[in-house]
Amino acid sequence: MTWLIVGARGQLSRALCLLLKEHDIEFYVLGSSELDIRINHMCMNTITTLNPSVIVNTAAWTNVDTAEIDPDGANAVNNIGAMNLALAAKFIGAIFLHISTDYVFSDPASEPRKELDSLSPNCVYGKTKAAGEISVLREYGDQSYIFRTAWLYSQWGNNFVKTITRLAMFGKEEVQVVFDQVGQPTSVFDLANQIVETVRAKLPFGIYHASNSGQSSRFDCAFEVFKLCEASTSRLVPIETKDLVQLAKRPAFSVLSHDGWNAVGASGMRVAPMREWKAALYDLMPDIINSVRSEK
Repeated sequence: MTWLIVGARGQLSRALCLLLKEHDIEFYVLGSSELDIRINHMCMNTITTLNPSVIVNTAAWTNVDTAEIDPDGANAVNNIGAMNLALAAKFIGAIFLHISTDYVFSDPASEPRKELDSLSPNCVYGKTKAAGEISVLREYGDQSYIFRTAWLYSQWGNNFVKTITRLAMFGKEEVQVVFDQVGQPTSVFDLANQIVETVRAKLPFGIYHASNSGQSSRFDCAFEVFKLCEASTSRLVPIETKDLVQLAKRPAFSVLSHDGWNAVGASGMRVAPMREWKAALYDLMPDIINSVRSEK
């Protein structure tokens, strides 16, 4: 079985490559300079030539604010690109796994979002990701997984946890963090493992919520990061989302239910829901701290 990872420079792609090497699974990884997923014939030709058994689409337009400025550009990657990959996967009969987001939900809620809840995005990023889900399910739903995840972090690139770690370690001023956005900080390594285990276990195709368990506000997550950096939490100042100047609306409550994992577990095809978010954060923080220190 050979895998193709699309989106070479992303943090999830890097984690997947490390994990596939550990499992001695052959794989290809392609970035946008090697495969422009916005172009249908390029997807078809490249994927037909490589002929992988599994295709994982980690590529996305993830800057939610710039998506408001260039909705066509975001749609070309998040929707058209996802559809092109699904069509190419269908042509060769490969398993297709598409990464989506909690931003496909936005209506006020107090209970975790279920896999089959109605989509309700209220920003361009969320709308284009929701459109991508619909395109994948329409074109190749019978052999596709859609994994919705949230608040991804690692020691690579730019992400919320790494930014807060940098401020905790080297900042001296107060750090303002919103307390009215609630979701699930998710380790890219836990997500990568969930992807590999799902494919290896041959779980039923469909939509799964692949986020670390539990829930946290942005402020609560920052508080834990400060503690793990042994920084004074007195520098943290809780604020409301309305106090920030941002182009795109963020979901106020986007906690994801993990009913999908429990449902397949009941049928005997067991892949457990991802572990609690604090446990994952505690495990990865030493690597994040080392990365931030080396980049200073």
